[in-house]
Amino acid sequence: MSPSDVKLKDAKQALAEDQFDDCMSCRVMGSAAFVGLGVYSYYTGMANLRKQEKAIMQGATKYKMGSRQLGIASISATLVGMGLWRAFN
Repeated sequence: MSPSDVKLKDAKQALAEDQFDDCMSCRVMGSAAFVGLGVYSYYTGMANLRKQEKAIMQGATKYKMGSRQLGIASISATLVGMGLWRAFN
């Protein structure tokens, strides 16, 4: 056996032994943080859009209310989805 074979075998063994599993409180806190951030970003983003609607509609940009609402909703849904993924994986 050459030294490179020994190193490869040790590396494969180290990777096989490196199965890390989070504790329950880490999963709960991590998933709650993502879900909370998603809910918060949706609530504050939509409130800000409602407050700025007149200025947005008068602006020269092609991104009006619908596309901005879609952006906020998709970011929020992604964060909530990450929280659910964190809770169950």
